[in-house]
Amino acid sequence: MAHFNIVLHEPEIPSNTGNIGRTCAATGASLHLIEPLGFHLSEKSVKRAGMDYWSSLDVTRYLDYEDFIGQHPGAKIYYASTKGPRCYTDVSFEDECYIMFGKESAGIPEEILYDNQATTIRIPMLDTIRSLNLANSVSIVLYEALRQHNFEGMLEEGQLRNYTWRV
Repeated sequence: MAHFNIVLHEPEIPSNTGNIGRTCAATGASLHLIEPLGFHLSEKSVKRAGMDYWSSLDVTRYLDYEDFIGQHPGAKIYYASTKGPRCYTDVSFEDECYIMFGKESAGIPEEILYDNQATTIRIPMLDTIRSLNLANSVSIVLYEALRQHNFEGMLEEGQLRNYTWRV
């Protein structure tokens, strides 16, 4: 089964992080949080959005971007930004790669993007919109990475989990 790492650089909105945590738990992805966070992980809105899945989530916190890079030397990292030169569907997401998203108000800092232009990706959208919601963006890119690996280890088409249809 392919494994992916979602990285949030200084997330600000607890419900977005909770929803992203739930998506990570549902897909087997690990969540990496780069501080400072705009909230406390104990906030009700994080737990409410992540529901009871938060306890099964593989989550790691870092003091700052340098701490994250220092703990993952040589890691393949994709940086999701509206300024990305390539569409997220134009890259091949490797098993164990990291996909980083920036904070809701400003995205990933310009200096980080400048140093990593070759692996900066974007989600196409109309130019009348500044950006998509962070949790939606993570879902879009993560599910593309999973699709590229044929959703290995996930529920196959046509299979149902203990569901009884009621007519």
